[in-house]
Amino acid sequence: MDSGDLYHVKQQFVLGAYKSLAGAPLPSPSSEDYNSILQYHARALISLGEADKALSILPAEDASLSLKAVRALAGYTKGDENETHLEQLRDLCVEVEDAEESEQQVVKVLAATAFVQEGEIEEALETLGAGTPHENLEATSLIVQIYLSINRVDLAKKEFERAKHWAEDDLLLQQIEATLGLVSGRDSYSNPQSFFAEQMLNPSLSSSHLLTSRGVTYLLRGELIEANSDFEEALKVDANAETLAAAVVAAGLTKGKQSESDALFERLQAEYPGHPLVLDLKSKSDAFDSALSQFTVPALA
Repeated sequence: MDSGDLYHVKQQFVLGAYKSLAGAPLPSPSSEDYNSILQYHARALISLGEADKALSILPAEDASLSLKAVRALAGYTKGDENETHLEQLRDLCVEVEDAEESEQQVVKVLAATAFVQEGEIEEALETLGAGTPHENLEATSLIVQIYLSINRVDLAKKEFERAKHWAEDDLLLQQIEATLGLVSGRDSYSNPQSFFAEQMLNPSLSSSHLLTSRGVTYLLRGELIEANSDFEEALKVDANAETLAAAVVAAGLTKGKQSESDALFERLQAEYPGHPLVLDLKSKSDAFDSALSQFTVPALA
């Protein structure tokens, strides 16, 4: 069983409270939980786009396999020698087969995270053990996210149902169920609504991720005032790509907020030019211009 400190750190990571997690002090290096908590701190920094800071707190040598995997993921995220870091992660996936189960789980999730970012979806799913018996809840969470990203809701639900047979009523399992609830819209999104509202009651776990998630639930329910409020608050905490994109949509659907939506989109376009919303709008705009060019407007009589 995890200690109280490690349990709280895991909660923060699962719920996306990356800033508060990364800003908290590390325990003494002599602590039994030091390596585990260090791993979550570094992963939080990577999630915040601060790979250099993650590398600065990770040991360069004599590290555990999981910390080596975190270091490789940080290096990959920086964009330096990507193929080298991917090969390191592949090697670690082989090397970790003889290690403890907990070590295996972390290495495979970190490796699969890099593979997804590289576009190697099949390799990521194979690394995580998708469709096979396993007891790695974090892997299940990532598998579900991957399946949802490629519109295979059926496979995502199967993975979740499989996990329910062996996983306890874990926070991460509840989050997976809430995520599936957002996709299915079951019972007017009542499950994700209650889940995110409950997590927001704990001030030590507050994060832009939670605010954005709750705001998306409001948005899907058509509660635009509440959605805009959550997105505005989330942007004050951390103006990440997903929060900006959600805020663009909510403002665009709200009467009197079109100019605000346009301004938010310009910000999203400038800061995250590769975001799917930006790329999709550009594609549609190019298609319109192409179609328009095929027509000649006759001169006025």
